Amino acid sequence: MVVLRAEDHLLLLRRAKPPNQGLYVPVGGKVDPYEDPYQTALRETLEETGIQLQQLHYAGSLVETSPVDYNWWCSIYVADIPWQAPPLCDEGTLTWIPFDQLSKLPTPPTDWQIYQYISRRQPFAMRAIYDADLHLLEMVEELEGIQVAFNIQL
Repeated sequence: MVVLRAEDHLLLLRRAKPPNQGLYVPVGGKVDPYEDPYQTALRETLEETGIQLQQLHYAGSLVETSPVDYNWWCSIYVADIPWQAPPLCDEGTLTWIPFDQLSKLPTPPTDWQIYQYISRRQPFAMRAIYDADLHLLEMVEELEGIQVAFNIQL
């Protein structure tokens, strides 16, 4: 997952298909054979935005787990990029969102806390636990060992 940032705006994707259909998310995707997470982040950013990144900053990780087939491990990167018109994307619509408007948008319930840590440039290792209906039950930041609040606007 790559959080693309230009000053106080994030370039987010309103997904047109599952997972997270209709929600605003950073660009990203699955690791291909013989790729590491860094290479995946570069490739997915290029595929979804046409933006060729030269450098990424590792921000943290998110592990999502549930008793059903919804179990993910995400490496989360940040890239500061120049402002540009949002490109077309097959995955949905890319839009620049002011940071102070993020809490008003439909996003996955874990993302608000991730954006808070990124804005503070604070490393994180998040663990999110869901029930069988994929409702978020608990979110823990493991580096600090604290339970964190999460966005339940879904």
